[in-house]
Amino acid sequence: MSMIEHTRTEVAAQEAPAMTMAGAINRALADAMEADGSVLVMGEDVGKLGGVFRVTDGLAARFGEHRCFDTPLAESGIVGAAIGMAMNGLRPVVEMQFDAFAYPAFEQIVSHAAKMANRTRGAIRLPMVIRIPFGGGIGGVEHHCDSSEAYYAHTPGLTVVCPATPQDAYSLLRAAIEHPDPVIFLEPKKLYWSKAPVDVTAPAAIGHARVARPGADVTLIAYGSSVGVALDAAEVAESEGRSVQVVDVRTLTPCDDETLFTAVRSTGRAVVIAEAQGFASVASELAARIGEHCFEHLEAPVRRVTGFDIPYPAPKLEHFHLPDVDRVLDAIDTLNWEDR
Repeated sequence: MSMIEHTRTEVAAQEAPAMTMAGAINRALADAMEADGSVLVMGEDVGKLGGVFRVTDGLAARFGEHRCFDTPLAESGIVGAAIGMAMNGLRPVVEMQFDAFAYPAFEQIVSHAAKMANRTRGAIRLPMVIRIPFGGGIGGVEHHCDSSEAYYAHTPGLTVVCPATPQDAYSLLRAAIEHPDPVIFLEPKKLYWSKAPVDVTAPAAIGHARVARPGADVTLIAYGSSVGVALDAAEVAESEGRSVQVVDVRTLTPCDDETLFTAVRSTGRAVVIAEAQGFASVASELAARIGEHCFEHLEAPVRRVTGFDIPYPAPKLEHFHLPDVDRVLDAIDTLNWEDR
């Protein structure tokens, strides 16, 4: 990007109206429905109520109940119906009320949505989005705060997107709705009421990470609500004399290896941060890829700061489970600084 283009982008961001992440998603849905009559929204309580988190508020009134409508409490049936709609020319956007509520639909997602294009040699594509509020930080009880991204990222045929800002929530959802194949769109519910300027004219491409903060000494890699933790840790580390780069993964699959590897090679140190359990996780995959492709540039082994390998804890205990600034700083301290 040229200096002139960069300046124009900064000016556009400053002039853009501020939105919450929930509001940005709502605006993305409305704009997509306005632009394309084949886009529809479906799920439990998404109509008159506007969804548990009010993300679909006003859509049924504006576009009619034939385009934004409530479904029975049957996640497998919801996704199965959406698959049939996508096979016949529609672009359904499905809302799962909570992350763990999506498990009854898992067979439909993995066995049918993910495999249809491959099964038909590309003759049948499924342009559908499954929106899933996920992750912790809201004091939710069991079945309401899972970090289930690894299940979907492990499944070939699914694109998995996770925004960390209202801007990305808008732009990436618009891109997901236009995508020709199934997209799992993970919405960090902890961030629903975070607020920032959103430029609705700014495009976003699926499959591209972003450098959220420059730095020269160590690279922190995160997605979703963990990006904020990484940025806060970078601020503290700067006060201690360390220059910390932060990369927001944004798309879990396909992974933007080029941006990740370039960032890590520039600093020689890496810490991956995620709320999900560490074993067999997206964080594990990111660490492995970095180790394989950046080994000769690393000053220390790649560290991971993740949730613990336990069922999601009770609300009063979740702050012990979720990665925080202190745990990230402790990980940074282990990255072989003796020779500096």
